[in-house]
Amino acid sequence: MLDFNSILVFSGNPKKLADFYKQVFQKDPDWSEGGYYGFMVGRGFITIGPHDKVQGKNANPERIMFNFETKDVKGEFDRIRKLGVAVVAEPYNPAEDPKGMIATFADPDNNYFQFVTPWENK
Repeated sequence: MLDFNSILVFSGNPKKLADFYKQVFQKDPDWSEGGYYGFMVGRGFITIGPHDKVQGKNANPERIMFNFETKDVKGEFDRIRKLGVAVVAEPYNPAEDPKGMIATFADPDNNYFQFVTPWENK
């Protein structure tokens, strides 16, 4: 069985993107070296770095979304909105889980990320 480990997000301006996620995660990167910045977020790792083929904003942000669990989607939504982050979708309850909640934002590179209610094992 595989276990998800990490994700690598390339950017034309990784420093700007890392500075943005410092505010979202409320902490400095756990490491940085050679233009790369790594954040431990829960049990997973997000690395932000440069790539010579990546420039500008993401033209297809719906393709992949990063989901971050929180028991307080509305509270975290309010905190992030105060940072001036682009809101894609305000908190809502998905039809398949009326107890769950999702809110969606766009980062400076126009990558979408969401706050989601933790999944309950059934």
